[in-house]
Amino acid sequence: MMKLLFQIALSCACAIAVATLPAFAQSASPSPTAEDITSLSIASSQLHPEPPELVEKDVEANYTSEWIKVQWRSDDPIYLYVIHPAHVQKPPVVIYLYDYPVETDVFRDSNWCERVTDGGFAAVGLVPALNGQRYHARPMKEWFVSELQEALAKSAHDVQMVLNYLSERGDVDMNNVGIFGVGAGATIAVGAASADSRVKAVDLVDPWGDWPVWMAKSDVVPEEERERYTTEDFLKKVSAFDPVSLLPELKTPKVRLEQSAENSSTPDDAKSRIEAALPRRGDYRRLTGGPQADPSVGPLSSDFEWLKGQLKAGGQPGDQRAGGEASGNHQKSLGKK
Repeated sequence: MMKLLFQIALSCACAIAVATLPAFAQSASPSPTAEDITSLSIASSQLHPEPPELVEKDVEANYTSEWIKVQWRSDDPIYLYVIHPAHVQKPPVVIYLYDYPVETDVFRDSNWCERVTDGGFAAVGLVPALNGQRYHARPMKEWFVSELQEALAKSAHDVQMVLNYLSERGDVDMNNVGIFGVGAGATIAVGAASADSRVKAVDLVDPWGDWPVWMAKSDVVPEEERERYTTEDFLKKVSAFDPVSLLPELKTPKVRLEQSAENSSTPDDAKSRIEAALPRRGDYRRLTGGPQADPSVGPLSSDFEWLKGQLKAGGQPGDQRAGGEASGNHQKSLGKK
């Protein structure tokens, strides 16, 4: 019922948003493209970007925010938010991917923009596939989880296409790229980083994963639909996008996993398997003291400091800084030799 109410409200909001967009933001869609949703890499897909269109620009004392329409699929415009710190040439850049469901509101929030650019960092925000304004023209029975293979693959492809776009812009340091992901966004971050070596650091907050267990027990899945997602066929389609499989092979230099015991989106036994899959070089942080606050709206900027500490302008990716008392080396926390 909650899923149905959310999808109805989302469809109405999307219709209003599209109707009120500037005329050029509603321009014709690009020609159809061939996209391989069985692969995390864009190498086997044919995604051809349209020229980016600036929808809105906001210049503040400490940052400049740009709302940009980008598109490389028919009928799937992506509203990209690029926030650049004032008076900083080619800053390190972090891509922010939040949990399902999510809207673009956070990327337009002045407090969030101040936090993510603090210290001289650029930030890029986008909504994953089948989410926010990108959920439209689909039957309500088709949603993020029912189409999980499509949602994760397309979102990982989007990150790679966004990196291509940022490289062409030339105003950020492409040698210092990070991703901050929460929930489903963290799962997308693992996939994108595994497919693209330009990502030098990832901070993963409560990623979804361990699909056989997750589908059987996660409270994200409606009980009336659960049986559909525990079949051999469905699980086979999403197995290549499982952090349990991807994390051990991840080549990204710096990785941190953060997990909250109170977060019920991912079952405890699935959390344990995801933690065990973390590379030996990875950092691990157990979040305690009540349910994990949404890092997008939390009162402190410390949520982002670990990742910023790995991306230093003019330095080598992976330099340690601002790790915090709650974060330790994964090898030590698991007692590995």
